[in-house]
Amino acid sequence: MPTKFLRSLKHARAGLRVMFLSERNFRIHVFFAFCAVSLAVWENISRFEWLILLLVISLVLILEIVNASVERLVDMLAPQTHHFAKEIKDLLASMVLLAAILAVLVGIFIFF
Repeated sequence: MPTKFLRSLKHARAGLRVMFLSERNFRIHVFFAFCAVSLAVWENISRFEWLILLLVISLVLILEIVNASVERLVDMLAPQTHHFAKEIKDLLASMVLLAAILAVLVGIFIFF
């Protein structure tokens, strides 16, 4: 494999490690993702249900990473807490919340 690709994988792994160690909400989402996947294995869900389940799990985790990244950027650029900085953080949090609600609704449709 090309070394640039391997370096990219190393950086991606480091980013996931940062998320897992520093972001409590990410760990919570990973825990519930593990529970959902375990239940899906137990229930032997269909291939289509697996596709939907993995998509919403990925969506929540990806948006949590985007949320943490932009929050760090806002903190760096607006250390005096401009009123837009708070609004940006609130908007980011609402983005993750909506994705998590969607994931819960998908879980309800699949498992109940």
